[in-house]
Amino acid sequence: MNTGSDRETNESAAGSAAGSAAGSSPDAPAAGAAGAAAEEAPHVSKAPAFIKARRSLHLSWQVGVFVVGLAVIGAGIAMLVLPGPGWVAIFAGLAIWATEFAWAHLVLRWTKRKVTEAAQKALDPRVRRRNIILTSAGLVIAGALIGFYLWKYGLVLPWDIKDQ
Repeated sequence: MNTGSDRETNESAAGSAAGSAAGSSPDAPAAGAAGAAAEEAPHVSKAPAFIKARRSLHLSWQVGVFVVGLAVIGAGIAMLVLPGPGWVAIFAGLAIWATEFAWAHLVLRWTKRKVTEAAQKALDPRVRRRNIILTSAGLVIAGALIGFYLWKYGLVLPWDIKDQ
């Protein structure tokens, strides 16, 4: 099983993949193609050299990294419904996996790109204007409903109404 952490076998495969990936995107700018080729460098394990030198020790290292990343991602999933920074923990677990596994590195890079695109889209003046208008309309509707309730029932909560 190739996890992408051995440099010798991935160097030639990643070099040919980088060459084909750089020319496959027709809407990518020419200056960005050189940057994309630099990003397509082979994924190299971040394990210390003495661990990478022994196959069984390196496999144990990868299992440990996988378990730690899985624990952090599991805690992040739990924090989605419990108090805590759930998405931050999930991305941190993915970053832990990306130190050893090429597939996690690719997923992390794709996620960073999508988050950057979403942030740029949110900064667009038309999108901001639309969000402000929708928020204002929602606040006006909520205020009208609260005002109607207070006019009709006063400050009495619905479960305290005695004369029905």
